[in-house]
Amino acid sequence: MDNMEMDELFDKLNALVKEKKYRELKAELIEMNEVDIANFMEDLNSEQTVVVFRMLPKELATDVFAALPVENQQQIITSITDNELSVIVNDLYVDDAVDMLEELPANVVKRVLKNSSPDTRKLINQFLNYPDDSAGSVMTAEYIGLRKTMTVRDAFEYIRENGVDKETIYTCYVTDDTRCLEGVITVKDLLMNPYETVIGDIMDDNVIKVTTTEDQENVAMIFNDYDLLSLPVVDNEDRLVGIITVDDVMDVMEEEATEDIQKMAAIIPSEKPYLKTDVLTLARNRIPWLLVLMFSSLFTGAILLKYENAFAAVPLLVTFVPMLMDTGGNSGSQASTMIIRGMAVGDIELPDAAKVLWKEIRVGMICGFILASANFVRLMIQYPGHTMISFVVVLSVFCTVIIAKSIGSMLPMLAKAIHLDPALVASPMLTTVVDAASLMIYFTFASRILGLMNN
Repeated sequence: MDNMEMDELFDKLNALVKEKKYRELKAELIEMNEVDIANFMEDLNSEQTVVVFRMLPKELATDVFAALPVENQQQIITSITDNELSVIVNDLYVDDAVDMLEELPANVVKRVLKNSSPDTRKLINQFLNYPDDSAGSVMTAEYIGLRKTMTVRDAFEYIRENGVDKETIYTCYVTDDTRCLEGVITVKDLLMNPYETVIGDIMDDNVIKVTTTEDQENVAMIFNDYDLLSLPVVDNEDRLVGIITVDDVMDVMEEEATEDIQKMAAIIPSEKPYLKTDVLTLARNRIPWLLVLMFSSLFTGAILLKYENAFAAVPLLVTFVPMLMDTGGNSGSQASTMIIRGMAVGDIELPDAAKVLWKEIRVGMICGFILASANFVRLMIQYPGHTMISFVVVLSVFCTVIIAKSIGSMLPMLAKAIHLDPALVASPMLTTVVDAASLMIYFTFASRILGLMNN
């Protein structure tokens, strides 16, 4: 269904809600995917959200609840009975329940935990204790665990009996009596072998796994490198405590990419969508870096003040300052973006710093030469008779591009070396450093070549 058809369907559903034709509305909803239902419910008011949610069948209601934004989940929790809440919480996958509880106010969390079963409450509390952005915080406990002494027939019977509430049944994990991970086997492997085959003979004992404290960004890289559908998570004693599925990793990738983009734009990351974030929060997230960048421009102003006599002697010089600063900033941003991306996907490591620097210097020389040549032709046409000034400008452009690309490639790696997020230097730090460097290069050449005296 394309966007136009979906919009028409939502318009029809909204009309049914307003006209209170709930029987027709329910008939339409039960034919829809839970994600589409959640998208439709996002734009309803609090009362309508609860009414629509209560008309959904039990199994569908839980899936829709998991797909709703936390604001809508809170509306539903505060409006339904304890019995209804208990059913929802105990039917949710643990990772979905944990994601919800991390965003809800304390009083709502207390009510949710109060109405969950002892086993569910124990699992939720265990997951909440894992560090933020760790593998433990995004895993789920709903997996199929087999024994290596089972036959293929035993495995199928176990999957049929226990698989209905598991997040995935395609990949099964083989553990011993103490839950230590011994191997992995897929349903495809089971289907391709006779019923009498013992699991221990056909399982893969070379298991790719992570610990509960592994950073979620590294987990995403493992999924990407090995094309996995799920990944087992073990504790320090190699006991299987959960799995991470590909849908959870896609959420992690989106979250990490969004965070990096916001940092590269000099914005404190926010977990809420733009349209659901209030104006004061948006302003608060942007002000700190704006203040830092505003005051850091004092360095640029100091350089301009130092060479004010050069401006007075040759006023034409000042007209090229914006072009130099923009060229330097753009060149540095190109390099830093490539390096940050390379580091994010594991293509570039800290020991590669020398290789990266040498490559960017060569790239800078090529780009700088082409830009300088193009500028020289333009300047000779636009300002005939000012050959030396033109020479100063194109020489500054050439050197600025090389320096900017070198700085742009090294700043992210320096940030990584001192355990800072490389995305932080992509725009805020880089702009200030490159602007200052380009002005120093420009006026140094102007002073030396044109014989201008500075303060």
